[in-house]
Amino acid sequence: MARKNLLSGLMGDAVQPPSPAPSVSTIDPDRPRYAKGAIGAISRSVADLQARALAEIDPDLIDAGGVQDRLETDDAEDAALRASIAEYGQQVPVLVRPHPAAEGRYQIVYGRRRVLALRDLGLPVKALVRALDDRDLLIAQGQENTARRDLSFIEKASFARQMVEAGYDRTIIGDTLTMDKTLISRLLSVADRIAPEIIAAIGAAPSVGRDRWLALAEAIESEERDAQEMIAMINLADARTSDARFEAAIAYAKGAKARRDRPAPQVIQSVNGVALAEAERRGGRLTIRMEKRLDRGFEDWLLQELPALHRKWSEGQ
Repeated sequence: MARKNLLSGLMGDAVQPPSPAPSVSTIDPDRPRYAKGAIGAISRSVADLQARALAEIDPDLIDAGGVQDRLETDDAEDAALRASIAEYGQQVPVLVRPHPAAEGRYQIVYGRRRVLALRDLGLPVKALVRALDDRDLLIAQGQENTARRDLSFIEKASFARQMVEAGYDRTIIGDTLTMDKTLISRLLSVADRIAPEIIAAIGAAPSVGRDRWLALAEAIESEERDAQEMIAMINLADARTSDARFEAAIAYAKGAKARRDRPAPQVIQSVNGVALAEAERRGGRLTIRMEKRLDRGFEDWLLQELPALHRKWSEGQ
């Protein structure tokens, strides 16, 4: 089964944005409530034991949760993970929560790649089940990513943009990505200026930082490039890595801007008003392109006469 199909339900369009974050003063009615005293202590102890217990869950019952953090997958890494689990079993559990809108189903908090590998292998998923609200889900997701493998700049920017669209304030976004508000503003300054479809077409681009993403945003804006046109160009580049796709995108965007800013060639007409040649100045150099189909032999005569023409011009200076 192709990886693209396997991602269905865990990544991509199937990811539904979480509901707006509750205010600090709001009490979550779904959170467990405990009595005071000895009975309350026993209830909390039972709840803690349940939270630490592992459950075995059919991977087809696990849906996407939170926001999409990764922009791409690595087929080689996925294959290696699948082979490791096939040989040694699932050593590290994933974290899920009961689906808030579908009884009997779950939403992934972290461990998407393990769920996909186990789905490929037809094995149940060992999971910790936590009753998390949307805010806690996103914070857990962000902290797991920070602890295991840092997101690239644009993945963090995309993550932050999705949280803003879901209604979360920058304090919660900062807690989720372990960043202060200044850094969050820098992420959003890029994510708000480049269409999500273009970012998705490029991918994670792990070696590309904020300055170069800003340069791409400025080139796209100055040229007023259509997103679909940019995506088609990126696909035509047939680049194997997301870093290479970024290079193709920014080269195209900057090249388009340079072509737009370049003055149109000067058309030189004959005495009869027919276009004889085009003259173009670029980088301190003059280029003349002749229409060879007209006045054959004129270009040879011009080359021969250039020294005399230059001498005549020099004498008049």
